This record gives sequence, C-alpha cells and structure tokens, in this order.
Amino acid sequence: MKLNPRLTPIALLVAGLTLSQGALAFDGWHLESATPIPGTGSSWDYLSIDEARGRLFIGHRKEGLKVFDLASGKVIKVVDHTVAGSSNGATLMPEFDLGISNNEDGSITPFKLSTLEARPSIKLSSELDTSHYDPLTKRLLVNVAGDKDGGTDLVVLQAPALNVVGTIRVPSIKPEHADSDGKGNYFLTARDQDKVFRIDLKNLKVTATWSTPGCGQTNGLAIDPATDRIFLGCRGRGEVKPSFAVMNSTNGAIIYTHEVGGGNDGVIYDADLKRIILSNSVNAVINIFEQQGPDSYRPVESLGTRASVRTIALHSKTKKLYSFAAEGSADHARKITTTVSPFYANTFFPNTFTVMTYSRK
Repeated sequence: MKLNPRLTPIALLVAGLTLSQGALAFDGWHLESATPIPGTGSSWDYLSIDEARGRLFIGHRKEGLKVFDLASGKVIKVVDHTVAGSSNGATLMPEFDLGISNNEDGSITPFKLSTLEARPSIKLSSELDTSHYDPLTKRLLVNVAGDKDGGTDLVVLQAPALNVVGTIRVPSIKPEHADSDGKGNYFLTARDQDKVFRIDLKNLKVTATWSTPGCGQTNGLAIDPATDRIFLGCRGRGEVKPSFAVMNSTNGAIIYTHEVGGGNDGVIYDADLKRIILSNSVNAVINIFEQQGPDSYRPVESLGTRASVRTIALHSKTKKLYSFAAEGSADHARKITTTVSPFYANTFFPNTFTVMTYSRK
C-alpha cells in the first residue's frame, strides 16, 4: 500500500494503523477436515508422516500402528505384530525404506515403508515410549523404561541392521522428546528433572546437562540448527505455568518464554514459515509462534481444538497439520495421569476416533 502525500494527518494515521494491523494479522490456521476412523477405545500417542507416499502413521496402542492414507481418508493397514506389542507410534527412515513401530511392551517392529510388510519384533526392554533417528550417524536413540535407581539406560541401535551398539545412561526416568542438530549433537528432554541433555550418539555419552528455568516439566522439543535454537514445550510445575521456551543449543541459556496451554506434547518447527507450533491437550489449544530472529519471538495465534489433541505432525510441503482426537472421559476408578491434569482422560469411546487436518488460510 502506497500512502498518498495529499492525505490529511488523520487519514495518514488511519492508513498507518491499517498497514500495522495487516502486518500483524494472524496466520488463519483452521480445521480443514475431521475424518472418523474405526476404533474400539484404545488410547494413542505419536504421529508421523511418510510424505513421499502420503501416509500418516498413528500409534493407536492396543489397536496397533494404523496407516492412514491422506488422499483417500481411510486406514489402509494395521502393521503386523503391533497390536500385540501395543504401538506407541512410528519412527521413519525413508533412506532405508524402513520404519519401526515403537511398542509399549518394550519391543520395536521393523517394517518396509513401501510395502508395509513387517518383520518379527525385537525385544529391547520391559517398556518403551518412543525412539529418535539421527540421519548423521544413522543411529536410533530409544526411550526405554527407567529403573529403580532413578535413571534410564537409553538403547542405541545402528540402522538399517538395527543391531544394538550400546546404551547411554541419563539420570531421568522420564526422557521424552528429542531432535538432532545435524552437527553430531542430539538433544533430549527430561520431564521429571526439568532438564535438557546434549548427547553424542557417535561416542555414546552425555556431553552437557542444562536446567530449564521457567520451563516446568520440560517435555516437547524441536530444533532450528541454522540458529542453534531449541524450542521447548513445558507442561508447568507448581507456580511455573505451562509455557513455550527457547534455549540456546550452544550453552543451554533460556532466552525466551511465553505462556501456552496446559498438557503440551507436540512441538514442531517449520523453517520455511518461521513458525513454532505447540499442541496442548488440557486447554485444547494449538499455540503458534513466529521466529523473527534467533532471539526474537512473538505469539501469532492460539487455535482452539479438541481436548485430546496433543500429538501433531506437519507435512513439510503442503504445510498441513495433522492430529488425532477422540471423545474421552476421566474414570476416577482407574489410574489418572494427574501430572498432566486431575481430570486427564483415561477412557475413550468406540468409533469416536478422528484424524484432524488443519491448514492455513
């Protein structure tokens, strides 16, 4: 918009405000579609996308690793062996035509991305949450169960053979999300300790441990290697509210925090959009922040969703955001994950499971 020099001062002010408001306009993320899929009532966890084939992998726990075709909007496969193992989600390694289901029973199930044909499961521990793939070292870091001494021996596998090359000891029983900077460093959150570990996967050791002041129950994590910035989703603890925090990956300094919705799980960074996206199930909100520079961030919008929207996956080309939801309830006769919320759902109703697709205006 070009300002007319003949405009009065008041007209100039109005025009300037219009420009300012336009510059600060939000992205306009919205629910594009909500696609029901069959389900008997099991909980779920992580989501991942095979962009080349247009498939969304849903860790539907006791119902197995479900493969949802994005084009047809249908579940086309439940990966073999993952119902018995109770799939928590998939880790994908497209360069090897390889995926693995991370199973709650402590096993992983390898399968081909192209054919979805599965191999027998490999037992690693008594319990397993998820795993993280590092393209630089071609290694998998596996979050297995913690032990009675208050630590966890993370299992490291070499792809594509998936043979165990060693373990890395961390003083946490709740290691959570992780990401690589592509420079030989892996960063892992510890929810019970409010810390971030920097890990050398090649030499199998922790090289730094950083506290996260202002970030209670450090959980979600994504990284921007170009600026050496780590983006953290924090569930909150005591007087520390749920928040988004930015950490310097070279020295562990926290340089920005901002309040977000409760119950964070997913954190995504998109370098094209310069956006950090956090999914927070307790307050049913997706918080979106703009990266204006390495040390400059601002909230763009807070998108209202459904209470069970907590894990997310972003298609890097279409910029569509996917999540999963179901109608749930907290049955107080059963165990409730009170560290998330006193009313956190532990029961989900059959045939209410839905793949949620969000896009920008």
